[in-house]
Amino acid sequence: MNKKENKRKPGFAGVREQTQCRFCRRGIKYVDYKDIGTLQKLLTNRGKIYSRKRSGNCAGCQRKAKKAIKRARYMALLPFTA
Repeated sequence: MNKKENKRKPGFAGVREQTQCRFCRRGIKYVDYKDIGTLQKLLTNRGKIYSRKRSGNCAGCQRKAKKAIKRARYMALLPFTA
């Protein structure tokens, strides 16, 4: 087998299946700032917000989650830092 030959399985199209984020799967339109359990899964143990790549959120839901986390921090439901 020479270097330039394709080593993929036959029939592999190279298209990755789209996976939905946790909020889109559940059909959640509004990320509630009072839902501390869900929001804590999006934070590190130091209180930083996970990136989209790490959390698996789509862009729209990541913005909604960011806003909800910041509201929860302001209301003293989540820490700013740990």
